[in-house]
Amino acid sequence: MSDSALILEGGGLRGVFTCGVTDCFLDNSISFTDIWAVSAGSCVTCSFLAGQRRRAFRVMTGFLGDPRYCSIRSLITTGDLFGAKFNYDTVPNVLDPVDYEAFRKNPTEFFAVVTNCGTGEAEYKRVFDLRRHLIWVRASSSLPLLSRMVKVNGERYLDGGISDSIPLKAAREYRKEKGRADRAVVVLTREDGYFKKPEATAPAAIRYAKYPALREAMKNRHTMYNSQLAYLRSAENAGAAFVIRPPEPLGLSRTEKDKTKLEAGYELGYNTAKELLPRLLEFLS
Repeated sequence: MSDSALILEGGGLRGVFTCGVTDCFLDNSISFTDIWAVSAGSCVTCSFLAGQRRRAFRVMTGFLGDPRYCSIRSLITTGDLFGAKFNYDTVPNVLDPVDYEAFRKNPTEFFAVVTNCGTGEAEYKRVFDLRRHLIWVRASSSLPLLSRMVKVNGERYLDGGISDSIPLKAAREYRKEKGRADRAVVVLTREDGYFKKPEATAPAAIRYAKYPALREAMKNRHTMYNSQLAYLRSAENAGAAFVIRPPEPLGLSRTEKDKTKLEAGYELGYNTAKELLPRLLEFLS
């Protein structure tokens, strides 16, 4: 195990790129002391830490035709575009079971990033028992406007990408407290040069009228994200971060349904990681 952190960005179905990268890690026995994952990255982490090669990709693409997985029908009838019961109960327990025991035995610390709707701030929830803590993976992946808020202990949560899309700073601070090396591998789902633009604020103003801090976080999300890219670049130049990103735009939406394009995204992730493997191993050593 490398004394390094792994940071996984979200991006909905663009996460197939991350599936390919982490499968390359599994094939080359690359592991990390701690993982900080956002949204779709949290879902990928479950299969990665359970050692289940290609499972994350199967889960993302194997049920595209099932309205329970992702559909307007699901959004209308349940309040979740990605059906919560189907994705966080039926799939992991019945249709494509996750290896809970292998996950539990994995010594890597896993932090799912969520956004507290009341404060608008990021929180980092430790997931060490997947049966008990899968709720945090769901919260981390609950897209704003397209998902219900996830209620836990009286608090309400949504997608971690609202407040901390690339949690490198949080990971570095944690590792400093623990006396670990200032070293992190960061997997992005956007190409180099990507710059996030402001998004429409009217839908959030209506939907989250009672949550001003959340609305503010959503309004400023592009500013937060772009500043995090600058922070990442600085860490990369200082030798503290190793970045794996698509060499070109993936051409995938968060709710992509074209399996051929998704397969290509997965292969691009795997091959990109494989090509960078010599440099990555040198960085980790």
